[in-house]
Amino acid sequence: MDLIYIGGAVLLAYLLGAIPTAVWIGKTYYGIDVRQHGSGNAGATNTFRVLGKKPGSIVMAVDILKGFVATSLAYGLLYFYAIGHDQVVLYKIILGTVAVLGHIYPVYVGFKGGKGVATVMGMVLAVHLEVALICLAIFIVMLLISKYVSLSSMTAAICFPLILLLPKYRPEETLLLVFGVLIALMVVYTHRKNITRLLQGVESKVNFGFGKKK
Repeated sequence: MDLIYIGGAVLLAYLLGAIPTAVWIGKTYYGIDVRQHGSGNAGATNTFRVLGKKPGSIVMAVDILKGFVATSLAYGLLYFYAIGHDQVVLYKIILGTVAVLGHIYPVYVGFKGGKGVATVMGMVLAVHLEVALICLAIFIVMLLISKYVSLSSMTAAICFPLILLLPKYRPEETLLLVFGVLIALMVVYTHRKNITRLLQGVESKVNFGFGKKK
């Protein structure tokens, strides 16, 4: 029975993460598939660039929420006694990772999704709320200063494990530190093309008024 609950939670986490918010909003309300414009990614960043501030904000909020909800399914497993209290963090990480993979490879739209940064943020909020909020603040400040979503995302991701090393925030579970490092590496890896464009000075900036390229 425990395996049924766990398997169901994993499947649900994937299906939640795979919800192609950017694609569905773009096609439903604007008649545009964002994957055919801008960077070609089905994520919040490209939605800001292609469709503007309002749809971009909605996509970001929903993508964060689906990561948070999917990760929090671990509490459902605890409620049904499928896992113990000492396993909650582990299953949060497992379910959150599955949701992020769902965002990157969504079954609903041919497995072509986004980079998963907003979904990762939702996952991190569910795993360690306080540190995640600090990283979110770092992201916002960096975005306001640089107007580069990619640079802001990488900076916030790298700061996550660094903050966890501070005595005030150091977790009892070593697994959380490993998770933080892996998240940072994943975000940097998925932004390798953005890094090249940043170095070449051709990376797109966000216009907070209309979300178009500068």
